[in-house]
Amino acid sequence: MKLYYSPLACSLADHIALLEAGVPFERESVDLKTKRTASGADFNDLTCKGYVPALVLDSGEILTENIAVLDWLAMQYPALGVPGKLGRTRLLEALAFVSTEVHRNFKPMWHASSEAEKAQAKATISRLLNLLADGIEGDYLFGAAPSVADFYLFVMLLWAERFDVRLPAPFVALRRKMASRPAVQAAMLHEGLIGTKDRQAPARPDPEGAELQLTR
Repeated sequence: MKLYYSPLACSLADHIALLEAGVPFERESVDLKTKRTASGADFNDLTCKGYVPALVLDSGEILTENIAVLDWLAMQYPALGVPGKLGRTRLLEALAFVSTEVHRNFKPMWHASSEAEKAQAKATISRLLNLLADGIEGDYLFGAAPSVADFYLFVMLLWAERFDVRLPAPFVALRRKMASRPAVQAAMLHEGLIGTKDRQAPARPDPEGAELQLTR
């Protein structure tokens, strides 16, 4: 398999999932502005959508869209999914909420927008995260172990940290737990989001309880 990603994009969730699964895979970064990969290839030749993630399977087939990629990974590696009769349905429910509601509302933060638009987006995101936190079932969304939905949520929590979005207390704790996981630190280190010192040093608490300091 080969994952095409861009640092701190939602593809970080897939990067984490592959490392958590412990399977061999290749990875290559993509400049989303120029649509060039790290090797100089035209990313548009791989997928006309032009955005990450893109996961090339061993069969040569290409998966795109974060929900689809994460769902496929959870099916291939059940430890990344949610057990029970409704497990996959609940997982898709969470992934859809994170993607279509939370992720979508970060758009004003990444693009030229007025301060009023950004303030409204922050308030909306905070409200949505509070709704999601109301259903948390343990240390993670579905209990004692993280699923691919937690990996996607973690990226959103990193964005929240970056843009000073207020988090509900359960997600401050979830972000801290996720940030301490070896696979998460390895993915962030590879993407240049943290330095070696941040990975090896003891956690440095901040007002929100974040464990890792993003490289700005």
